[in-house]
Amino acid sequence: MASKQLSREELDKKAKQGETVVEGGTGGKSLEAQEHLAEGRSKGGQTRKEQLGHEGYQEIGSKGGETRKEQLGHEGYQEMGHKGGEARKEQLGREGYQEMGHKGGEARKEQLGHEGYQEMGRKGGLSTMDKSGGERAEEEGIEIDESKFTNKGK
Repeated sequence: MASKQLSREELDKKAKQGETVVEGGTGGKSLEAQEHLAEGRSKGGQTRKEQLGHEGYQEIGSKGGETRKEQLGHEGYQEMGHKGGEARKEQLGREGYQEMGHKGGEARKEQLGHEGYQEMGRKGGLSTMDKSGGERAEEEGIEIDESKFTNKGK
C-alpha cells in the first residue's frame, strides 16, 4: 500500500512539472486535476455520442481525422498510422493480430463477392517488389476492372 501511495506522489510530482500522467488529463496541474479532467472529458464524450447518435458521432470522427491528416501531411499521417498499428500489434500479440487480419479479409471478401475478390487477387498477383499490380497490368496490357473491387464514393 505504501508503494502505491508513493507512486501517486511521484505521479503528482510529474503532473506538477507539466507532464501528462493520466490519459485524457492533458492540462491538469496535479494528478487529481488530471484524473478529474479525464473523467469529465470521457463523460462529455459519452453525452455527445448519445446526442448525435452513431452516424453523427462517426461523421464528426471522420471530419476530425481529415483535419488531423491535413495538419500532419502525408508522411506524418503515415507515421501516425504505423505507430498505431505497431501499438495495436503489441496489444493483441501475434495470434490476435493474425485473427484480426483474417476477419478483415473475410469481411472484405463478403463485401466484394466472388468476382470482385478474384479481380482484386489478379491485380495483387501481378505486383512485384519494384512495381504495383496496376503498373504491371498497364505495361503488359492486362485489363483489370477495378470497379469490381473499389468502394463506391471513395
